[in-house]
Amino acid sequence: MKHINKFSLAIIPTSLLCSCNATQDNPTDAQPNIVYIMTDDHSFQTISAYGHPISKLAPTPNIDRLANEGMLFEQAFVENSLSTPSRACLMTGLYSHQNGQRRLGAGIDSTKTFFSELLQQHNYQTAVVGKWHMQCEPKGFDYYSVVYDQGDYYNPAFKTKETKGQYVQEEGYATNLITTKSIEFIENRDKDKPFCLLVHHKAPHRNWMPEEKYLDLYEDVEFPKPSTFYDDYATRCSPAHTQDMTVDKTMTLIYDLKVHELTSTPPYDKEWNWKTLIKDLDRMTPQQRENWEAAYHAKNMELVNNIKNMSHEELVDWKFQRYMKDYLRCIKSIDDEIGRLIACLEEQGLLDNTIIVYTSDQGFYMGEHGWFDKRFMYEESFRTPLVMRYPKAIKAGTRTNALVQNIDYAPTFLSLAGVEKPEAMSGTSLEPLFDGEKPQDWRTDLYYHYYDYPAIHQVNRHDGVRTERYKLIHFYDKDKAGEYKLNCNELYDLQSDPNELNNLYGKAGYEEITADLQKRLDNYRQKLKVDEY
Repeated sequence: MKHINKFSLAIIPTSLLCSCNATQDNPTDAQPNIVYIMTDDHSFQTISAYGHPISKLAPTPNIDRLANEGMLFEQAFVENSLSTPSRACLMTGLYSHQNGQRRLGAGIDSTKTFFSELLQQHNYQTAVVGKWHMQCEPKGFDYYSVVYDQGDYYNPAFKTKETKGQYVQEEGYATNLITTKSIEFIENRDKDKPFCLLVHHKAPHRNWMPEEKYLDLYEDVEFPKPSTFYDDYATRCSPAHTQDMTVDKTMTLIYDLKVHELTSTPPYDKEWNWKTLIKDLDRMTPQQRENWEAAYHAKNMELVNNIKNMSHEELVDWKFQRYMKDYLRCIKSIDDEIGRLIACLEEQGLLDNTIIVYTSDQGFYMGEHGWFDKRFMYEESFRTPLVMRYPKAIKAGTRTNALVQNIDYAPTFLSLAGVEKPEAMSGTSLEPLFDGEKPQDWRTDLYYHYYDYPAIHQVNRHDGVRTERYKLIHFYDKDKAGEYKLNCNELYDLQSDPNELNNLYGKAGYEEITADLQKRLDNYRQKLKVDEY
């Protein structure tokens, strides 16, 4: 491990330096402050405000506070269940094919207007802290401090305007550091302006490395497997069968579950996984590493010594429990830090005139269908948590089942700021929902499109449409001549089959429903000028 003598602190621009202790309301009621908190891969199942059995064993009181004092969205979705495309949807209010970011890696059309630019033009001071993950510089921000690529849990590196493109490593845990930087921005803001702060956490992204103080949390808790864990995909198209994202076969003992004491020899793991985990561990300070080994080594050695005598089911059970505990330990830190951020806003006298948003860049599988990860249009990855607190417009304890999508966030922030939404933006402001009522002209369906294939986890390309009750998914793949190699459809009645186990496409009695959904899907493709499906 390369010795690091000193980790630099994030640099707050000198133009922002002022009293940190003043408690002052926003200078104008017409333009509220905006604090947008987005985690990476946080499932709605693990937020206790949503009432899922998992969250009852691992509650999230600070996220719940935002929901209890504001609005919980019960039907919030993404346009493309993948990290970078989701972030592009946030910044542009556009669908993936419109903003260019269809897949991970390069793609964002940086000539598109980011909502942060428009806020800047209308008196807002803007900042983003944490994960950026788009192949362009943060645009429309007075201040940024963003992690390299996906970011590291321990001692991550950050880039600011002042570091001239260089990432500078800092000591600490990512979730805590990102919150600290966010608080520093709030405390040192220009108090003559409203502000918009995007807080983008790395957690709980794979490989789920908990904070030191929570390395033993939930150790005595047995988390229940979902009823669909042993799903055989009997009625589904081939993509459900050919994906590579199962807890059983895909989740690695070494990289994902941190058992570096195992050899890198198959069948336990590929050598890459061992090297990558060791690289993560080598980032730690000696004290961090000592605490880590104290928590994991004995439990890991128990597995190593017994693994040859374990049945297949016992090993899968072990993997699932380690996955759930590490994931939820990361969530515990997220919830703590949200509490710290709320406390800062409260101390600064900003709670009444600040809209606080909590969401994730997409949903995530907690073992449903035997999976982890995301990508599919099935509910667990398509649906995302979303809560908003804004006492001036949202009554405490409000809930809505209106269909909303991540392309709606940018228009919402612009609307709150009194800025006219550009005509090109596809999303719709969520403000009409703030009173808990759903306007008669609110959307009745949503469009989804996933493009990242072939790629990690091997989920085929697909698009689809979802209404309040039904979902139609079209999986496709074409050769160079444009001929279909895969052309398969799935239809679900979410009311009678919420777990999406029974594909009704082509079944007698569903002809009219199928025709209606297909018409809706075709209308989206034509209206949005979708160029592949």
